[in-house]
Amino acid sequence: MILCAIMKVALFFGSFNPIHIGHLIIANHILNNTEAESIWMVVSPQNPFKNKKDLLNQHQRLHIVRTAIEGNHKIQASDIEFQMPQPSYTIDTLTILKEKYPQHEFSIIMGSDNLTNFHLWKNYELILKNHKIFVYKRAINFSSPIQHPNIQLLDVPILDISASYIRQCIKEKKSIQYLVPDAVKEEIEKGRYYK
Repeated sequence: MILCAIMKVALFFGSFNPIHIGHLIIANHILNNTEAESIWMVVSPQNPFKNKKDLLNQHQRLHIVRTAIEGNHKIQASDIEFQMPQPSYTIDTLTILKEKYPQHEFSIIMGSDNLTNFHLWKNYELILKNHKIFVYKRAINFSSPIQHPNIQLLDVPILDISASYIRQCIKEKKSIQYLVPDAVKEEIEKGRYYK
């Protein structure tokens, strides 16, 4: 059995409904400014805090993420949560990933809005104890409600773009050019998604 070299992997969880330029800027900034060597975009079939009725099919979202990151060997899409009970919880995903890839060191990427609610996450203390958390600030004057050596606040260039805004633009027949990569725009138009 051949074991892969130890790799520091930052997990970027999200619905990616759809993935957009803002997500990719965050991923690139994490790669440029932390010890993370790779980013796995973990497509969540259902976020426990979000309404499922607005979600595009998980396999379509995964395909769109793969389309967005094609050619970037440091970022990959993960469907690890597709085989898990729904809704999936981060601690359970981390447990499965650690069993499957014991040679990797996993950290988490989250927005400052998620850190504010982090104490509501299942087994958040265990996540905090065993994993680094890279937090990109969404508010200019944000200060962390949780102080811990594993939390690293980052000044990531943030664009005020949301997936819900992109979906709204599509419904209103407005252009989403420059909000998503061109290849993603083509996939959305081809599949007639979010109409």
